[in-house]
Amino acid sequence: MQAGPWASYSSYAAIAPSSTTRLNCRAIFVPSQAAAATVVVASAVGGTLVTFNIPITGQPFILPVELNEGIVDASSTATGLVALS
Repeated sequence: MQAGPWASYSSYAAIAPSSTTRLNCRAIFVPSQAAAATVVVASAVGGTLVTFNIPITGQPFILPVELNEGIVDASSTATGLVALS
């Protein structure tokens, strides 16, 4: 996986957090959040959930997490997420 400011992505799609919708991406764009938030992911439906705490930075950033048939769980509190492929 290529991550960092040098990474390039050829497609993107809005993410609607769900406990069952499968997702393929190389990274997740996280826009600036007004309050502390979380992005909760699993590498597969029914897999172990991993929580990323998103601080209030005032800046958007890219979360370098690759999902292959994974999920962004409905318990995520971050808004405006975008899958990058």
